[in-house]
Amino acid sequence: MKKTAFSQPLLSWFDQHGRKHLPWQQTPNSYQVWVSEIMLQQTQVKTVLAYYTRFMQRFPNIESLASASEDEVLSYWSGLGYYARGRNLRKAAIRVMQEFDGTFPQQLDDVMALPGIGRSTAGAILSLACHQHHAILDGNVKRVLARYFAISGWAGKKAVLDQLWQKAEELTPKKCVANYNQAMMDLGATLCTRRQPECPRCPVQKGCLAHQQGNPQDYPNPKPKKIKPERTTYMLLLQNHQGDILLEKRASTGLWGGLWSLPQFDTLLEHQNWLQSQFGLFIPQPQQWPSFRHTFSHFHLHITPLHVVLNSPNNVVMDADNRVWYNNGQQLGGLAAPISRLLADVFEQTVQEDES
Repeated sequence: MKKTAFSQPLLSWFDQHGRKHLPWQQTPNSYQVWVSEIMLQQTQVKTVLAYYTRFMQRFPNIESLASASEDEVLSYWSGLGYYARGRNLRKAAIRVMQEFDGTFPQQLDDVMALPGIGRSTAGAILSLACHQHHAILDGNVKRVLARYFAISGWAGKKAVLDQLWQKAEELTPKKCVANYNQAMMDLGATLCTRRQPECPRCPVQKGCLAHQQGNPQDYPNPKPKKIKPERTTYMLLLQNHQGDILLEKRASTGLWGGLWSLPQFDTLLEHQNWLQSQFGLFIPQPQQWPSFRHTFSHFHLHITPLHVVLNSPNNVVMDADNRVWYNNGQQLGGLAAPISRLLADVFEQTVQEDES
């Protein structure tokens, strides 16, 4: 098929219906597009908007991001999830300052070599910000192409992914590449949605094989389901006599890497041994709050909070870079969603007790 048979109706549709008023589209440069593309990985536009605005106010350029601490960057990422994105964004900014004199690279291979940036994200940055000819293949584009060409199989399989990249490269026009790539993302996000695609409104439905077959919802095939393992943990809400909560900073890698968290234990005995060694306390029956489940991409975590109050002012924690007594409203680094939830609950309970 001719490229224009696909691109022309798509671009005409984009002129009338495409998204053109997003904050990173107004005066797009490589940095703005880069930050937005990283935030939009695994996250919807409506969620990203407030985070993007706040992030850019604090880190308006690569230099400001590179010079910030990991704690501060993650504090502006709290709530977005997939925190490796925020850590990699800062690492990449440092690399740009060191290796490219603070100017975002313009070669695809150089961009792909930066932490957290793959082929599609690199193509999006260089096409949207620099109008270079690069194809993209994010989740929305995969879905559009899989349906249009009736490509069966899960897009995570190499054979399927190779087919989709081939089609993406073939269809991407030499001209108007920024509008075309944005149009592809918009089409998948607004019309060619995962469930209940609006085929009658689609600008390219005439050539869509899945539409002709009458089963667009069957493409692409979903990721093969796996039963997510179940894990359990105890989180200690250790409160001092002033009402502050002890937080510990997690290692930079792994689960909730670089975030501030509660002391965490696999068993009640571990928690008791820790309290004994740190504070000389033995609490056989801590106040146990109702358990709740937090789901990650690869497992479910069942969290049981344990609330312990230190009544003696002599029970202190030695100063350490990875520990802090946290009071309500204190400025700190990033907090994972369930930690924020538990802190809000314990501080609310403290206020209610003080008022009663």
